[in-house]
Amino acid sequence: MWLSMARFAEQFDCVEPEMNDAGVLRLSGARHPLIERQKGRRRTVPLDVRLEGGGRQLVISGANTGGKTIALKTVGLLAMLAHAGCPVPAAEGTEIPYLDRIFADIGDEQSLAESLSTFSARLAHHVSFLEMATERSLILMDELGAGTDPAEGAALGVAVLETLVSKRAWVIVTTHQEALKTYADETPAALNAAVEFDRRRLSPTFRLISGIAGTSYALAVAERL
Repeated sequence: MWLSMARFAEQFDCVEPEMNDAGVLRLSGARHPLIERQKGRRRTVPLDVRLEGGGRQLVISGANTGGKTIALKTVGLLAMLAHAGCPVPAAEGTEIPYLDRIFADIGDEQSLAESLSTFSARLAHHVSFLEMATERSLILMDELGAGTDPAEGAALGVAVLETLVSKRAWVIVTTHQEALKTYADETPAALNAAVEFDRRRLSPTFRLISGIAGTSYALAVAERL
């Protein structure tokens, strides 16, 4: 096992993250190893995420196909690696808080057999998150508020985030909902972040920029596709 970890660390230029009880989540130059290893692909664009103090929620918005979901998965995977005692593909200065649980709602788990629609399946996840989350939990939710009427979905998404603020859980979500971007802008415990989009080339750069909300560029992306 130790030899495998050493080979992994060498192959992906890993570091040993600093684990903390100080309420700091900082990923510096983080990379998803499964993307990094794909042959013929240019080097992965590194991810930088920083949450600390009272700000434990990150709302990621931006262009379709821009890398929002990959950002979620990268944070979750690196947190799991760190808690398993493994080095992580990131740069020095990476810090990860001690976690008791990692919750993820990514993808579509609709089921005809269980009479679950896209919306109800995801709502079932959200209910369990709200029931079990603590201040040591990391919650990752992709496209929060999607799968139903946009206005009602956005309102529900805001309610979920407001409830999780009271639990002081670590929360990272992706969205196209303007109401969630506004929530992050107006809530001290939350922070907006945008995946960068090159409007001249009509393509994403996959860089995550903290402190601003992103634009979906749906028509531009559709035209390119």
